[in-house]
Amino acid sequence: QVQLVESGGGLVQAGGSLRLSCAASGRTFSRLVMGWFRQAPGKEREFVATISWNGDRTRYTDSVKGRFTISRDNAENTVYLRMNSLKPEDTAVYYCAAETRPLPSSVGDDYDYWGQGTQVTVSS
Repeated sequence: QVQLVESGGGLVQAGGSLRLSCAASGRTFSRLVMGWFRQAPGKEREFVATISWNGDRTRYTDSVKGRFTISRDNAENTVYLRMNSLKPEDTAVYYCAAETRPLPSSVGDDYDYWGQGTQVTVSS
């Protein structure tokens, strides 16, 4: 089992920045592919970013490329999502997820463990 706890969400003005953190416990973190997903009110959950075990591979959805950066610290069992130039359309609950397969995936169903989510609200 893996427990994931997100933090760092909040209210920010458009153009601002936030850094989300996700602390993992219960399994060797360095063997987990990690991802961030988000769900806005009335919308389907969507992929945001993913990172490989050792951080050498990352993927992003097109709408956040150049603005968001996913990273991880295996010594701290934590994955981060740095979000810059935030837009009102980035408003959503952001979820951290862990995948036990070795290939980073953008498909939510490939992830085995999920956090409870953290709210990000971007005002215009």
